[in-house]
Amino acid sequence: QVQVVESGGALVQPGGSLRLSCIASGNIVRMYVMGWYRQAPGKQRELVAKITSTGITDFAESVKGRFAISRDNAKNTIYLQMNSLKSEDTAVYYCNADFQTYPQEPIRSTWGQGTQVTVSS
Repeated sequence: QVQVVESGGALVQPGGSLRLSCIASGNIVRMYVMGWYRQAPGKQRELVAKITSTGITDFAESVKGRFAISRDNAKNTIYLQMNSLKSEDTAVYYCNADFQTYPQEPIRSTWGQGTQVTVSS
């Protein structure tokens, strides 16, 4: 059983910062790409940032220069540091992880339940 749990969401004022955490637990033999996605009310889920097992990152254009993603492979954990937050960043933030429980099994993907980020004055 593999689970992904996000935490760190909160109400924050515009210009403020938040740090989200995503912890994957279970019988994980190898973790691959992990990423953060977000979904605002009435909108489609979109990629915020992702990071490979070797630290290569990719960001949505809307968050470049403001957000940073990092990874702790030993703990199967990723973080999303969000700075200079805007009202447009308000959304539920979800963590996604690609993994294997055994080396010769197909790579699987799982999602966390999400954590709410609200940016408002």
